[in-house]
Amino acid sequence: MDVEAFFEGMPFADLLGIDVTECADGHAEGTLEVTEDLSWNADELLAHGGVTFTLADTVGGAALVSLVDQPVPTVDMRIDYLAAGAGDLSAEADVVRCGSDVGVVDVAVSADEDGTRVADARGVYKTG
Repeated sequence: MDVEAFFEGMPFADLLGIDVTECADGHAEGTLEVTEDLSWNADELLAHGGVTFTLADTVGGAALVSLVDQPVPTVDMRIDYLAAGAGDLSAEADVVRCGSDVGVVDVAVSADEDGTRVADARGVYKTG
């Protein structure tokens, strides 16, 4: 499976502008340019929580796809928002467990401008 092509062809991630920049060996990274359309605030570019969640979910799934070489539907995801997502965002994900039925991935989302941690997430994905 061509992992990069798979994520480039994902319509919702494409709509938001999510770019999976690295994806190998249970690790993935991705970026998102926060535009006015993705902001919850009309006066300042602050990523809507749903945008932050989708970035974490997409990059988390990519980390697991790099190991199982197939799509991994999300079973559950928990996210803790730690700060406002000011400016563009980046995410890093690492597989914690890759089982025959489900996999678990930890994801950190940060603001590119100053490196502020915006959110921590843990995703569970269907692997089998």
